[in-house]
Amino acid sequence: MPDVLDTAGILGFDPYDPGFRADPYARYRALGADRRPVRTPAGLWVTSSYALCDEILRDPLFGHRPGNGGLWRDSPVRRRSFLTMDPPDHTRLRRLVSKAFTPRLIRELRPRAEQVVDGLLDGVEGEVDLIEALAYPLPVILISELLGVPPEDRDRFRGWSDALARGLDPDFLLPADDLARRDEAREEFAAYFRDLAARRRAEPRGDLLSALVAVSDGGEVLAEEELLATCVLLLVAGHETTVNLIGNGALALLRDPELPARFRAGSAAAAVHELLRYDPPVQLTLRAALEDREPAGTPIARGEMVLLLLGAANRDPGVFPDPDRPDLSRYAEGSRTPRHLSFGAGIHYCLGAHLALIEGQVALRRLFRREVALGEAPLAYRDNLVLRGLSGLPAVVTPA
Repeated sequence: MPDVLDTAGILGFDPYDPGFRADPYARYRALGADRRPVRTPAGLWVTSSYALCDEILRDPLFGHRPGNGGLWRDSPVRRRSFLTMDPPDHTRLRRLVSKAFTPRLIRELRPRAEQVVDGLLDGVEGEVDLIEALAYPLPVILISELLGVPPEDRDRFRGWSDALARGLDPDFLLPADDLARRDEAREEFAAYFRDLAARRRAEPRGDLLSALVAVSDGGEVLAEEELLATCVLLLVAGHETTVNLIGNGALALLRDPELPARFRAGSAAAAVHELLRYDPPVQLTLRAALEDREPAGTPIARGEMVLLLLGAANRDPGVFPDPDRPDLSRYAEGSRTPRHLSFGAGIHYCLGAHLALIEGQVALRRLFRREVALGEAPLAYRDNLVLRGLSGLPAVVTPA
């Protein structure tokens, strides 16, 4: 484990505090939601302000150049996805991927999501781990089918996905074994999709991988390394975050005895947006100043990095009244509540947001058709800092 004092000196808070994993929001609040960013002893700028996070996410002069080195990454990351690129590379790659990853394709997945959830919950009763029974298998089945991965290969994804998700955390937080597993998973995953992409070039099918292989725009195509990086991104972003959306959302509903009935009676779409605000799967992100900038009048020099605490921004009391309480009507139709930052903002707004919303709505709506109560086993969170999610969610399910 890295030195706790050094870690707190870098981040501005201590992720190893015993209470942090259970409730990071109280620790974030100690930083304040001041309009101005604060600087940690190690030189990293940090903000928990909604307005400032939103401003920096939308500012084209904050991005990923210079690369996320120094405090965050000890070495350049190979096979970077467009998520960590700036224009013009980001613009070109996102445009190409969007041609294959269409809203129509995602909309058509809702009936399949309903079918998968019904199959997963069929016969489920008594004591159950909702992560294993529902939150994990649903997104891995859907993203596998979307990419055209054969059913017999899905189990191979779990180890890769766990290692890659853990590897999103800054290098200084990761033991050597985790760093090695991340790099190994990236190479094994790339090798797998290199072979599968070759098969799709020879014999295209109606899946997303075939579309990505064939996509073009004015003669531009995805190079092989770009294709592989996109597949890694779709796996981690399209799977790990949705596991946490379903798990965190179910836990929030189960902790308040009045919420399940309100959820059943109201809009699932509005409720899922509120659950994303309340306990988001993605807790933070990093941006570098591409030029000298002065957000909120604070001089930030070119190359300096700003840590955006999205989980804290989503609970900024100046923006969200009573922010520590899940209000399932907060995003009801006609509401003027500001959009949460759980999917980011600006040019990096999550490309798969609509898919995640469909999966969250279908999973939670169908789960809570049943009577569900929180189990007695203690809750445990995964060690990840960037991604927040449970390693298990004990529950007692009574069939409808």
